[in-house]
Amino acid sequence: MDEILLMLPGPTSVSQRVLEAMSQPIVNHRSALFGELFTKTSSLMSKIFKTEHQSYIITGSGTAAMEAGIVNTLKPNEKVLNVVGGKFGERFMNIAKSHSINTKELEVEWGKAVDPKNIKEALDEDEDIKAITVVHNETSTGVCAPIKEIGKVMKNYDALYIVDTVSSLGGDYVDVDNYGIDVCVTGSQKCLAAPPGMAAITLSDDAWEKSNDVTPNNYYLDMKEYRKSGNKNPPETPYTPSISLTYALYEALKVIEEEGLDNRIKRHHKASKASVEAVEALGLELFADKEVSSATVTAVKLPEGVTDKEFRGTTRDKYKVELAGGQDHLKGNVFRIGHMGNVTYKELAITFSAIGMTLKGLGIDVDPGAGVRSITESYI
Repeated sequence: MDEILLMLPGPTSVSQRVLEAMSQPIVNHRSALFGELFTKTSSLMSKIFKTEHQSYIITGSGTAAMEAGIVNTLKPNEKVLNVVGGKFGERFMNIAKSHSINTKELEVEWGKAVDPKNIKEALDEDEDIKAITVVHNETSTGVCAPIKEIGKVMKNYDALYIVDTVSSLGGDYVDVDNYGIDVCVTGSQKCLAAPPGMAAITLSDDAWEKSNDVTPNNYYLDMKEYRKSGNKNPPETPYTPSISLTYALYEALKVIEEEGLDNRIKRHHKASKASVEAVEALGLELFADKEVSSATVTAVKLPEGVTDKEFRGTTRDKYKVELAGGQDHLKGNVFRIGHMGNVTYKELAITFSAIGMTLKGLGIDVDPGAGVRSITESYI
């Protein structure tokens, strides 16, 4: 069977080198061998987060790290400002609600980016806000939030700054310490190009100080336990980790280090620009405002008269390219192209060839090769 090319906003294709890392022997997770692996993996993660603080690896998806960031820094009935402009901003808010935290929604139109001035206004209006949550890269809409500029606003307030970089870390500019981020979370299966199932979190001194005053109502995600175990000699995780996935994550982080983080980010931005231009060359309409377009995923409106099932079904079943559909009210109205992780011009050329041929085959008046020619021009 032909292998499907995954062009999703996660999970992404994993290199053979990273897959082979999972074949290493299982070791005792309370041993010096695992302690060394854990230390090296955490250290590399902190370098990619760009923080002097310890990073902690959690066996679980990015959502586990999101929940850890909330339950360790906010008490029930305390107030959090949730910036919601897509499904994952909404997820942050729903996690807070599930732990009886008082949520205040800062609603942003899907396809737009939050204005830092609106965050400032919300904080000025309500001094009870103890933290804000922001999704850096909203994969449901293809929008990138201005986390650096928001960080400048947050420096003037005591509220904690909690940021989801699940689909941006390793593919876009994230500088935890310089942006003033107090809690930053990520996942393994997107720009880091590792298998799904691992998450990471880092906390500032202010976040740790607040956590000392919080009793999390979540046993598995109590970050004080992760810190306690991580400070042992050899370092450990509080509960049994996925040893094989840790091998894979470490190898994926080494790949990033070898490529150079700045080079990797530039590669993602080039792929984003090439994708946007190829979409336009095919006469399709972007969903997100171009000036806030994501570096890692492009959301595109489906042309009239074409259903999601027939469009994405054809790209997948006939041309072996898997694209993502829309979420929530965008379901059936947009498709999404993930260009994160190991994606280069080769994958983009195949993808836009499949998109062009699919559109033509479905009766859309389009030059099916226009997207591929645009990709070619972008990479010459």
